[in-house]
This record gives sequence, C-alpha cells and structure tokens, in this order.
Amino acid sequence: MEREEILRLIESEKVKFIRLQITDINGLLKNVEIPWDELRNSFENGTMFDGSSIEGFVRIEESDMYLRPDPSTFSIYPWTDKGYKSARLICDVYNSNGEPFDGDPRYRLKLVLNRLKEKGYSAYVGPEPEFFLLPKDEKTHKPILELLDHGGYFDLLPIDHCEETRKDIVLALEEMGINVEASHHEVAPSQHEIDFTYDEALRTADNIQTFKLVVKTIALLRGLHATFMPKPFFGENGSGMHTHLSLFKNGENAFYDISKEYELSDELRYFVGGILKHIKAITAIANPTINSYKRLVPGYEAPVNIAWSPSNRSALIRVPASRGKGTRIEVRSPDPTANPYLLLSVLFASGLEGIENKIEPPEAISANIYHMTPEERDKVGIEQLPSNLKEAIEEMKKDELIKEVLGEHIFNKYIELKEREWKEFSINITNWEINKYLWIM
Repeated sequence: MEREEILRLIESEKVKFIRLQITDINGLLKNVEIPWDELRNSFENGTMFDGSSIEGFVRIEESDMYLRPDPSTFSIYPWTDKGYKSARLICDVYNSNGEPFDGDPRYRLKLVLNRLKEKGYSAYVGPEPEFFLLPKDEKTHKPILELLDHGGYFDLLPIDHCEETRKDIVLALEEMGINVEASHHEVAPSQHEIDFTYDEALRTADNIQTFKLVVKTIALLRGLHATFMPKPFFGENGSGMHTHLSLFKNGENAFYDISKEYELSDELRYFVGGILKHIKAITAIANPTINSYKRLVPGYEAPVNIAWSPSNRSALIRVPASRGKGTRIEVRSPDPTANPYLLLSVLFASGLEGIENKIEPPEAISANIYHMTPEERDKVGIEQLPSNLKEAIEEMKKDELIKEVLGEHIFNKYIELKEREWKEFSINITNWEINKYLWIM
C-alpha cells in the first residue's frame, strides 16, 4: 500500500497505535509504539531511537538512529489490546546522517538481493518453521517444561490437544496477509509446524518474524507458551526450519533444465556447490545458540552430514521431487532461532558465488546416510557439521565471504556475542552435571 492509503485505512479502522519493528543481531524482534497520528511524520522524517540500547547496534556516543517504516509491510494486528486496535510496520534503520545503518540485518539481505538482481535473478524462499507449545504456571505465568500431548506426525484430536490453537494461529496469520499452505502436529509430542507460501526472499524474512510473533501471541492468549527453542526435551526430535530456496530468471525457474540429469540445471548444481563450500561457517548463523547443537545430533532426523541428494532426506541439502516452476533446493540444517535476514543473506550469497565460480558440488548421495558407518561416510567424502557453537564460530572466523556478506560491524559483533554466550555456558553448572557427579564423586 501507498502511504496515503495506509493513513486513510488507519483512520477508518480506528487503529490507535502503530508498532515500528526492527530485528536485532540475535534475530529478536524489537519495537517502539507511536500514536497513529504520528505515523505521517514517521513516514516523512523517520522516528528517532537509541541505537545503543539494541543488541549489536552502536555505541552510546553514536546512539541517535532513525526508523524508516516500509509501507509494504503494513498490517493490522488481528487481536486488540484493551479494545484498541494496533498495527505494525517493519522498518529499515538509518544513521543520523541519512545513510542506511550497515549493521541492520534487513539491510544486509537487501544488499545480497541487489547483487542477485544485477545478475538477472530473483530469489524466492519457502520456510518450514517448527515449534513447541507448553503449559504455563497459572500463578507465575512462567512456562512449564512438560508435554501437552503424546501426539506424533500428522496426529489429530484427541491426541493433539493444541489443534484449536494451531487453527487460531493460521487464522491470525492469514488476517495479516500470510498465506498458509499447511499446519500439522509434528513428530515430537507438543511439537507443531505451520508452512506458509513461498515468496520473495525479503518478504519471506519479514514473514518469518511476523510468524514468530503471531505464534507466541496466540499461544499467550490461550494460556500457553510457544517456544522456538530447538531442543527443549531430551530424547525427542528438535525443532528445525527447513528452508526452500529457488532462483528465477526472465520469469523462468533457473534451477530447472529438462535436458539435464534429474532435470536440474547447472545453476542449481553450482548453487549447491557454493552453499556446501561455506556450510560449516553458515552453521554459526543457521544454528546460532548453544541449544541448537543438541538438535544437530545423529538419530533424530536432523541433518548433520554435509551432502546433497535429488531426493534423500538424510542429506543436508535435498532437491524435492517437484519440477518446472517448483524446482528448488531444501537446506535442512537451519533452526527457527536463526536470524532470517542473516540466514538468507549467507545462503544466497554462497549460492551466487557457486554460480559465478562454477563450483561443482560433490557427487549426490542416494543411500540413506543415517545407516552408513563412519568408514563408509569417509570413503565417499561426507564430512559433518560443527558439533557445537564454538566450532561453528571458529569456522565462521575463517570465512571471508561470510565476513563480506555480513559486513564488518555484524561479523565482529556477532562473534563477540556468541563467544560470550559460549563462555557463559562453559562456566555454568548444569543439572546433568549435578545428577551425574554430585552423589558419587
């Protein structure tokens, strides 16, 4: 919508508050709320805020920054606060001199998409985010680490106790302009997945952030807690965010070529080659928390083996069966704690490098990698992803492409934040250690 159309809609719908949203380096949504009649000024001049208070932004002596709302992201929330309607706009971050802020994750993705556009490509993404729904303590309102059901993949009532909550989430997403393809119970108890239609990469990154907010809000309104924590329960499958990527050129799918093996173009193979070349460093972005690596272990359907396949779900990258305009790759390692702007930036930049330099991927693997012995994997050259956040950060430090894509500001701040997180984890005493050692040592 255009600015004037938005202002007229706000007045006719009696929207009282506008939330201006941004995403910090960690992928967490932040916002400032302004009265509806301040929006025209925000469109024209931006809204000033203190950038030093946002994780990974700027120092206190550089703190004056501006939010500039993107009109294409306008949406009215499908819930009210004490009877008042609110709407949101996702913003781009600018320095006080009027230049885009180099450390804005959304800006970094825009830069990569501009490079793709210069080569004639349009980037599209379809995510599959998973999450858990947990009960809450009625007095403290804190989440309780207990399973709400014992359902499994595609189960329904009475086993799936949260089916109605999922329906409410779907309705809210659709009211906010996100087209849902499917929703269902996932493999683990209390685990769910809602898939929305693939779209242009920037819009999809925005939609992922909106999705997380909607899921958490609807769960809260129903007295539940939604978490995108990758692995909250020992012995159960973790939550991933399989990410489907495709490129179009002149209106045609650049990954499809009927004359090639499996009907997959050279561009697709090179794109896969580029991602696999950088995947160990990408893992620090795709799996950004300590807990992420509790999901990336053998035996729980999580992809830990660096390989690709035309169909094999045990490979890190697979090509789903759809051909023609539906030809795409599925990167299976990311989890929903990833910052979607940074994730898509490094994936598409790596893929583009693969196309530009004609990086051949290794041979596609048709066998079930989960059933292969270490010796069999070594024989065909299958390596594994980093096993913890520290290893992933060390790989990221060595990768010049990732540094270029993120920019020095985000690259250095991100490493600083994640090394601090690892240090905190390393000196913390866990319940596992207490249970293992306290009584016998």
